[in-house]
Amino acid sequence: MKSKSDVAQIAREALAQMPLMDLHTHLFDPAFGELSLWGIDELLTYHYLVAEVFRARPDLDVESFWKLTKTVQADLIWDELFIKRSPLSEACRGVVTVIQRLGLDPRRDGLAGIRRYFAGQTARGYIDTVFGLANISEVIMTNDPLHDGERAVWQKGFDRDPRFRAALRLDSALMNWPEGAERLAGLGYEVRADLSGPTLAGVRRYLTDWVQKMDACYMAISLPPTFRHPDSTSPLIQLLTKAVIPVARECGLPVALMIGVRKLVNPALRLAGDSVGPADVSAVESLALEFPDVRFLVTFLSRENTHALCVAARKFRNLLPFGCWWFLNNPSLIREMTAMRLELLGLGFTPQHSDCRVLDQLVYKWDHSRRLIGEVLGDKYTDLARSGWVAEPGEILRDAARLLPPAWQKAGSR
Repeated sequence: MKSKSDVAQIAREALAQMPLMDLHTHLFDPAFGELSLWGIDELLTYHYLVAEVFRARPDLDVESFWKLTKTVQADLIWDELFIKRSPLSEACRGVVTVIQRLGLDPRRDGLAGIRRYFAGQTARGYIDTVFGLANISEVIMTNDPLHDGERAVWQKGFDRDPRFRAALRLDSALMNWPEGAERLAGLGYEVRADLSGPTLAGVRRYLTDWVQKMDACYMAISLPPTFRHPDSTSPLIQLLTKAVIPVARECGLPVALMIGVRKLVNPALRLAGDSVGPADVSAVESLALEFPDVRFLVTFLSRENTHALCVAARKFRNLLPFGCWWFLNNPSLIREMTAMRLELLGLGFTPQHSDCRVLDQLVYKWDHSRRLIGEVLGDKYTDLARSGWVAEPGEILRDAARLLPPAWQKAGSR
């Protein structure tokens, strides 16, 4: 029988060493070309760091910044956030972690030396490097058929890298209706702005076609904090309940709801201009009650909602809380949320997803998260041992695979 200190160490090592699946990313199979982002300049110009550099340089004109080339933007961010200041934020520390895990030294090699390293890489070869360093078996992309460039790749067909699974993104089609109506009509689907006649059938056909074309793992939508259900006046609710959920049921797929983003509160900052707001968790409870045979993967952007979601998940077995999304992806909050979820839900949640837009971010987000989740899990096994139940190594490995599965699992299989 293992000691209390042994079980904590086994838990930490299990999380560190186990290959895993990343439930939600914005990465792309390399066949998508320029949509597949990687390299030091993409890391440095990621919108987290863009927002940070404007705080460091309040005199910096926003429009002038966007007119700079990406290389010059990266030079500016490196100088302001890594040279003139210590890179203490989680976004900056993440860049340092990536550089170090690649075998480089950010101080010794400098930005010029780091760029020389990336100049010697190929996209497909670098994917192998990153997946190896992050110990990732597969990732789930976020795929939008209404994006012209992306749709063209799907329609042409390509030799898929099996490590890149698909998820059908619903935002462009469903949000701000009737904007989506015109776009769906342009693809040949019979829909009307007022949702009359064949519209719901046309939307269902669109969803089914693209779920099948992509072999999608789930359908996903990002929602504002004002999201409510039921709401008889909302086109979004009608589309969600009369098109998305029926297709999810027919295809045996979950629906992922990512709730709490306030888009472009500062439009000048582009992707860096989004913010957060507390939402109403009762909307999720209402959906779970009305559709008990559909699995909902749910994450909230506001810390204030995470406890209520855990309580809701205790009442509805078709709710799966997942990840520490976006502004919650910080060490102090990951620790807090993981401990709270374990205490309320046991193993009935998925503690993390990366939300990566740049391939390299897989390295730091999983390096940091594995360590934090492993520490919290180790603490819980120590607490359990103090209460008289000392987990065996095989049990710990089994539990780790439930929390962070190595491959996509169908809805309801966990």
